[in-house]
Amino acid sequence: MSRVAFIGVGTMGAPMAANIARGGRAVVAFDVNTEAVTRLASVGIEAANSAADAARGADFVITMLPNSQHVEAAAFGPDGFAAHMATDAMYIDMSTIAPSKTDSIGAKMAEYGVAVVDAPVGRQQSHAVAGKLLIMVGGTAEHFERAKPILSLMGDTIIHCGGRGAGSRMKVVNNFMSIALNSLSSEALVLAEKSGLDPELARTVMLGTVAGQGHFGSTYPAKVLQGDVGPGFMIDLAHKDMGLAMELGRDLDIDLSTGQAALKAYDLARTDGRGREDWTAIYLSARAAAGLK
Repeated sequence: MSRVAFIGVGTMGAPMAANIARGGRAVVAFDVNTEAVTRLASVGIEAANSAADAARGADFVITMLPNSQHVEAAAFGPDGFAAHMATDAMYIDMSTIAPSKTDSIGAKMAEYGVAVVDAPVGRQQSHAVAGKLLIMVGGTAEHFERAKPILSLMGDTIIHCGGRGAGSRMKVVNNFMSIALNSLSSEALVLAEKSGLDPELARTVMLGTVAGQGHFGSTYPAKVLQGDVGPGFMIDLAHKDMGLAMELGRDLDIDLSTGQAALKAYDLARTDGRGREDWTAIYLSARAAAGLK
């Protein structure tokens, strides 16, 4: 039976550690909040006095911490775990931190002779409780397979994103999109409500179109990702319609800043000569602007 050291048992980490214990692994936990660790005794999780104490004799050391400073302190600070891990152990960082920090921490951990993967999570606290997280993993194929049995106790969707650091990068990209969409969603509902529409009715309508269904499950796989930019809905028309929305926002004295940024992206695509192509061709203009071939 593998022994798992879990460092950082907050809102997400606590149910994740609990699910590992319920999966039959011996779990020892450490957190600066001792009460958070004590609450896990009911599922058989042992409390450690420090990160170093937790790591001694562990087959896997997992960190789920708020930021890179916390991860670095837990690993390399006084009573850090790095110097106390067995060389045949594996370190899994499930924190959401800057990819550059994932790289530097991973490289430094590798100097201790341990296997390293980054495995940040997607979805929410309720999914952590249910053991149904989406987990994005960066590491070698061998390390991914080694980590997968432990990760599968916490999530139902385990995706190998590439080499070490790829999981961290995928998490940042995913959050970039979801957080930006959250802003646009709020602007859309405010525009609806201030126009005299019921927000719930607006939500129902948008769930029946790409607005609520998302481009990744509809337009992108059917058009631009297939190399097809023949107009289903032209960029020129999208630009016109976004202009109408911005005009309505001005009339109602609403700051639609996310919409304004999107309008600039459509301006760029039209400048590139893509006005009569499918609206998903905006992706090709964005790629070109980023220097991608």
